[in-house]
Amino acid sequence: MSRRTRLGALLIWGLIRARVSGDEPRLNQIQVIGTHNSYRLAPDPAVLKLIAASGHRKDAEALDYTHRPLPEQFSEQGVRQVELDLFADPKGGLFAAPMALKLIQANRKDQKIAASPFDPDGLLKKPGLKILHIQDIDFRVTVPTFRLALQQIQKWSRAHPRHVPILVLVELKDEVIRALPTQPVAFGKEELAGVDAEIRSVFKSDELLTPDQVRGHRASLREAVKSDGWPALERCRGRVLFALDNEGTIRDRYLEGKRTLEGRAMFASVEPDHPAAGWFKINDPVRSFETIQKLAREGFLIRTRADADTRQARAGDVSQRDKALASGAQFVSTDYPVPDPRFPGYCVQFERRVVARSNPISGNPDWNGLDLERDRPQ
Repeated sequence: MSRRTRLGALLIWGLIRARVSGDEPRLNQIQVIGTHNSYRLAPDPAVLKLIAASGHRKDAEALDYTHRPLPEQFSEQGVRQVELDLFADPKGGLFAAPMALKLIQANRKDQKIAASPFDPDGLLKKPGLKILHIQDIDFRVTVPTFRLALQQIQKWSRAHPRHVPILVLVELKDEVIRALPTQPVAFGKEELAGVDAEIRSVFKSDELLTPDQVRGHRASLREAVKSDGWPALERCRGRVLFALDNEGTIRDRYLEGKRTLEGRAMFASVEPDHPAAGWFKINDPVRSFETIQKLAREGFLIRTRADADTRQARAGDVSQRDKALASGAQFVSTDYPVPDPRFPGYCVQFERRVVARSNPISGNPDWNGLDLERDRPQ
């Protein structure tokens, strides 16, 4: 990072860290609701039927959920954390003709899918990072490209400048699935740099909350979080932060030469003693309940899941949801921020439909939360 860039980051961080009056909490002292695979539309019934008929009924059920477009999630559902799955497509067209679409359209007995528009604007034919869940199988989305999703988020954010910060979880996908014909492009150093570049091409530095800004003058991100803490909510309203969902090889490659995420646009989930530690992805709040609580007490940010694969909604089982909300994780992700009419007994919402509430572990219980319409204290 150049000296000028570092000085700019320090100046921004100095403004963020400025003390505020009153009882406004810090970012780690609140809790918000997020969505999992936030871009998804459930596959057409014909595709789900095809999956179930091949002996994978549970897999078909796991895919049978839908989310509203991102701006509607923010405005109408109070969502403040979203997740996007990205595939590299440097030449364009890699995901423009999915196998399942071809199979169903070729079956003259079922023409439903033929009437359902797929990529009407030809965006999948152009080069760039694409958003989908599983190549060839689960490809229907509300927003097909990363750039378009970023633009939607930024537009909403600028129209609501006092919103609670939004976490965008980014999962980079390059797994080869032998039974499927489309072979994804691997995320190497160039592709990883391209993800950061895409984020910065849309968002200005003062619209983001980055690892450099949080680290400030400290030697590591972990030291900054432990010593100085996260910014006060009042000082980071209207900002967006990004986090890399991946662990393993892709995460390690993202950290190469950037041990404390210097110059990176995204936070990463690492071991608690790693110099880049600041945010953690811990999906299971039941088995990892005590771990999440410990990390929350230490000042870290955590994202966990209230449900998975539609199981809890179908059964009306709120046990994992309640553990997630009680764990102290700041971001509780769900596929049901509002009830599915088929499963009316299940959803994940706060009382009074606030968008943020006091964190049950790290927060101040006297803080009353923020209302849905304006992100203003009640």
